[in-house]
Amino acid sequence: MPTPPVVSRKRKRVHQFTVSYSEVQEVDNQGRVREVIVIDDTPPPPSTVSPATILPIGYDPTYRPYPTASIRTRARAAAEAQALSASTSSAVPVAPAPKKRKRDQADEPRGTITKKLAIGLPPQVPIPSTKSWASGSGPATTDVSNGVVPCDDKEGHYIIVPDDIIHNRYRTVRLLGQGTFGKVVEAIDMHTHNKVAIKIIRAIPKYRDASKIEIRVLQKLKEKDPTNVHKCIHLLHTFDHRNHICLVSELLGMCVYDFLKENEFAPFPRHHIQSFARQLLGSVAFLHDLHLIHTDLKPENILLVNNDYRLAVVPVPGKRNPPPRTKRILQTTDIRLIDFGSATFEDEYHSTVVSTRHYRAPEIILGLGWSYPCDAYSLGCILVEFYTGVALYQTHDNLEHLAMMEMVMGKMPERFARAGARSKPEFFKDGSRLDWPKPKASRQSKKDVRATRSLQDVIPHTDLINRQFADLVRRLLAFDPAQRITVRGALQHPYFSLSIPEEL
Repeated sequence: MPTPPVVSRKRKRVHQFTVSYSEVQEVDNQGRVREVIVIDDTPPPPSTVSPATILPIGYDPTYRPYPTASIRTRARAAAEAQALSASTSSAVPVAPAPKKRKRDQADEPRGTITKKLAIGLPPQVPIPSTKSWASGSGPATTDVSNGVVPCDDKEGHYIIVPDDIIHNRYRTVRLLGQGTFGKVVEAIDMHTHNKVAIKIIRAIPKYRDASKIEIRVLQKLKEKDPTNVHKCIHLLHTFDHRNHICLVSELLGMCVYDFLKENEFAPFPRHHIQSFARQLLGSVAFLHDLHLIHTDLKPENILLVNNDYRLAVVPVPGKRNPPPRTKRILQTTDIRLIDFGSATFEDEYHSTVVSTRHYRAPEIILGLGWSYPCDAYSLGCILVEFYTGVALYQTHDNLEHLAMMEMVMGKMPERFARAGARSKPEFFKDGSRLDWPKPKASRQSKKDVRATRSLQDVIPHTDLINRQFADLVRRLLAFDPAQRITVRGALQHPYFSLSIPEEL
């Protein structure tokens, strides 16, 4: 099949709306009193700020305005949910899903969140009180004929309504994100008055079972690191609400990928990359010490604790008298590692395919089994993305992916290639040579592989900082997992002994 060209990861802006409403009571023809919410939507002046996107758990929306949506009662939301056959909730209309990296649906690991625009009212607009479901567990229902208002849509997703009270403790504010597993909402803890993020799992047995594994992992992480020295997200509370398992965590800032995107994919400063690398390696080394493998490390699963930044003017290379260009520079580089829905204990069952495509290790592609080194490989890809601003591998095909790896790192070691040829003979020829390009390979696919630069070209050896950084990345991206540096060993690399000056 022809390989589609690499798509842009920039997203279209969506329109914002203001909402005014009033709540009245009226009597119907049968003498029953019912509540009616009257809504008037009017478009505001065009905004110069593009709306932010949503992260897995913990996105704090207060740092910028958000598009608003009509307020509805749960009964109306449920009725609309039943009218749709799509898998997403119909609580409010959202913009079309924007394009980002090329991906296959099969490449998405369990627990990956579909990025959507934030839904809800801006902080300065009060949200009217609505009748909410009582706390407790119960089967999902869509029957409204007997007067019972359902809390789920047809796909088992919990219907999100502003000011809903969950578990007699959490008041919902807005929808943060939605994925295969369920939804994430921002809420107020009425006991502590703190903002939290609640991951609400779909009322489907297989997703409930998977969430119990994630809860077990998160509880172990908190037990072994109560003060969160190792910067993994902490589980604050878990409970069952109307047949939906809920995981409560702290509300954090945007993910690193979204910061890159909103910064026009400008690379991070080198001193920030060193800080990120030290924190990430420390977090993953902590997991490995507990015999856990994350398996889904990527910029989307790394959250900033704080989104604050300053603007700096940077030169535009290759142009004469270019207009000034601004770049966002983070005020702090504190991060948290999140999304342990795919985390696996070393002595427990390992699924055949793990990791999101762009950060997948070669041993996974070749079906050779995987362990701790697959996390190290993902970290190598992430560090290159921090340095360049874009993903190292832009592909969705296994053989093309392996060919790009050889362009970056050189030919596979003989021993590793022979093992791969025994497992996946369709990818090799002449014993241990990668069979690329295949006769059926498209012209675009061949062009994409040829355009892939070597690691030395990606990270030029211009000074000692770059040379040490490139050496660390090369060790993390080694083909053979037996020869790949461990995350604990990577923390001892000379790169981390360097004092890197502040720069843009």
